[in-house]
Amino acid sequence: MRLRSTFIGVGLVAALALTGCAGGAAPGSQPGAGAALTIAKPDGVIATESNNPWVGDSSANKFGYKNVIFEPLAMVNAVGQNETTPWLAEKVEWNADYTQLTVTPRSGVTWNDGEKFTADDVVFSFDIIRNTPAFDTGNLQLTDIVKDGENVVLTFAESKFVKQAQVLHIPMVPKHIWADVADPTTDTNPKPVGTGPYTLDNFSSQSVTMQARDDYWGGDLAVPTLYYVSYNDNTALTTALASGDADWAQAFIPNVKSAFVDKDPDHNVFWAANVMAPDVLFLNHQKKPFNNLAFRQAVNMVIDRAAHTEIAREKAGPQLESVTGLPTPVGEQYIATKYQGKELSMDVKGARALLTDAGYTWAKEALIDPDGEPVSFTLEVPQGWNDYVTGISLIADQVTKTLGADAKVNTPDADTWWANKRSGNFDAIMHWTDSGTTPYDLYSDTMDGRWLLTGDEVDYNFGRYDNARATELLDTYATSATEEERTAALGEIQSIFVDDVPVIPVGTHPVLGEYNTRNYVGWPNEKDQYATADPLQVTVPLILTKLKPVE
Repeated sequence: MRLRSTFIGVGLVAALALTGCAGGAAPGSQPGAGAALTIAKPDGVIATESNNPWVGDSSANKFGYKNVIFEPLAMVNAVGQNETTPWLAEKVEWNADYTQLTVTPRSGVTWNDGEKFTADDVVFSFDIIRNTPAFDTGNLQLTDIVKDGENVVLTFAESKFVKQAQVLHIPMVPKHIWADVADPTTDTNPKPVGTGPYTLDNFSSQSVTMQARDDYWGGDLAVPTLYYVSYNDNTALTTALASGDADWAQAFIPNVKSAFVDKDPDHNVFWAANVMAPDVLFLNHQKKPFNNLAFRQAVNMVIDRAAHTEIAREKAGPQLESVTGLPTPVGEQYIATKYQGKELSMDVKGARALLTDAGYTWAKEALIDPDGEPVSFTLEVPQGWNDYVTGISLIADQVTKTLGADAKVNTPDADTWWANKRSGNFDAIMHWTDSGTTPYDLYSDTMDGRWLLTGDEVDYNFGRYDNARATELLDTYATSATEEERTAALGEIQSIFVDDVPVIPVGTHPVLGEYNTRNYVGWPNEKDQYATADPLQVTVPLILTKLKPVE
């Protein structure tokens, strides 16, 4: 895939009554022209207002309304064809090795205070990133930002081939406002000025009201008002979605068909967008039993992935099939020729034979390792993560019954689990990988030795898999200037992943979305994958400009 050049051609908290302001019509009612949309989250009260788009725990980020105020240069689709849609840029073009990006700012764009959006705003926005390490979460390594006529040229210290989205999704902010901010890391930005389709009308700890602009550069908006509402938990959020009090959310809903879809099957939609990120078992390579390759391979061979999809994930997304760990069809274009058509499947007989050849034995069906010790391990995920708990319980049962290993399940609190995974204090954990528009994140997150350079605590490669060749190949893939070199590196990376089993791929990790079509059509879906249906993503303005009233 080439992305180098693209042209345009809260129960409601304290049972808050939202009847008068919610956009969702009750199931079965007639559609209403100009209805509001209520976007729901299950995070409870968010007491402090902050409209700072750079700060991760600001209310603008937590609620998600940041994305309808502050817009990016372009939007990279995580699903579909991974296409890039220019947004505040009329054109974005990478050089051959992806170390330089040339941006042509779109003309005719204004900030919501009436000022023009210009190349100076682009330069200023990236300067904030370059000069504020706390904001450079993507480690962009910007070395130069200059205006070149009508264009802006960004230069990086290393290739951004695998980080194109991180660069293009940086929110643009107005220089005429932020130039006077003393400390951008603490400023709450009480009157946010952006180029986005909506403006902030009202903030409370339970809900935020956004009003559509009548001068939006992207054209007229079908939805006049957005309400961002925070419910106490997923149960309350599900009730609101099912009743029509909420219209749009991203949440894991147990029994989603009966709990949500079947409440109004003509209009309620649940879509799990399959992105390039699987759920995997991170295995501790520093100790028994997963420091033994044969045992890793055997466990990989006895996992029932169909049962995982059916029971743990409740069919939220397709089954993971490719031995490369890449979800399909989104990752199909990246599967090396030697692995095309090679699927993960159960092979208990083969797994037991592999263990026998490696020196394992059985004593009354209990697996004994080559050192004469019984094989045991514990699978861990946080309590309350129902899909993950069910997933590792299935795996523990499968491994115990088929291989005879003593596989246990532990569900500590989330803080304990989080600390244990970073420090390596576990046998095996279920975890996701990042999702990008290339396979890089999947393979880097699971076997890149550079994650281990940070010391005792790591942010990925939790199992401490150490393979210098894998690390070298990942660097080649990320920095190479040619498609041929990248393809060759990726093929060898996949061979290491398949043969050495640094992690065990279990299932797809789709981006979830729930919405209804009672008032508006034009939503992304399985047949029209122009974006995910997650209301917290940078692509929300694209969705809102595509929505049309029901006729």
